[in-house]
Amino acid sequence: MPATLTVAKLFGVVLALTDFGFQFLLWIQGEGALKRVWAYLNQKFRVGNIEVSATSLVLGLIVFLTAIVLARFVSSLLQRRFAARANLDPGIRYTIARLANYVLITIGLLAALKQAFGLDLTSIAVVFTALSVGIGFGLQYLAADIASGFILLFERPIRVGDRISIGEDEGDVQSIRLRTTIVYTNNRIAIIVPNSKLVSQSVINWSYGDARARISIPVGVATNSDIDVVKETLIAAADGVERVLDNPPPNVQFLKFGDYSLDFRLLVWTREPNRHPQIRSDINYRIAKLFRTRGIKLGQPVSELRLSRPGLASDSAASLLDEERAIEAEATPEDG
Repeated sequence: MPATLTVAKLFGVVLALTDFGFQFLLWIQGEGALKRVWAYLNQKFRVGNIEVSATSLVLGLIVFLTAIVLARFVSSLLQRRFAARANLDPGIRYTIARLANYVLITIGLLAALKQAFGLDLTSIAVVFTALSVGIGFGLQYLAADIASGFILLFERPIRVGDRISIGEDEGDVQSIRLRTTIVYTNNRIAIIVPNSKLVSQSVINWSYGDARARISIPVGVATNSDIDVVKETLIAAADGVERVLDNPPPNVQFLKFGDYSLDFRLLVWTREPNRHPQIRSDINYRIAKLFRTRGIKLGQPVSELRLSRPGLASDSAASLLDEERAIEAEATPEDG
């Protein structure tokens, strides 16, 4: 039985060697065809002043795709490394990673153009000059968005994680891309904003500069209210509310005498301005409860309905009726 297995193994080895020999002979016979195909793929074609071949195009595409993969890998690696440093601002981490991504992609694009078309820096400059002319005529809005994207990354008036308001929309900045910025609202709705809009228009950045921000809450009370009690109640409403600072303390301003109310304004400070809608809501809840407890009423319009004396009204109506009859008598010709 072992001898039979040994013979079978030897027979298998012989068959494998025979098959390899046949494949080698076929490769030798077809070597000339392979050389002809390779020579055809490397044949240069002239397009204007540029020489290009099929292999150079493929190699250029491979170089560009490799640069994109490498740029994404380096960008994610930098973000992971920077995430471990808590003292580094998230906006700076995002900016460095994004710029590294753009730099590597640009270098890869230049290398791909040189590999595919044999372009030097002068030729590449000419190509980009021609592209810039085309952009100036037909893609000016796209160019403005891209330029604004670099302004946002370098100047950093708006950073990733900031709370911003654009018109009636408000949300947190999720990412700043080459052409657009992604903003997520409290309802987790993504707003895609062109970068040029963030640069050219007024934008409220709740997280810019000083971490503290002042929140104003207007209140109108009835005209017969005790203003001292109103002030004390408003300050008590802000006392102990989460995210409201004790220093500077809450303050109340008497704004004006309204048509049907006394207008006050409660001012509070917070270090989390991006949560200002929730802070307003919490304080408004407490104001409503304290006003009910202390009998303070909100200002409401008052409508007045005045009625004259019935006798005077009937006398006026009778006099008007006599005047109308006299006018009709004058207008009617007498008989005879």
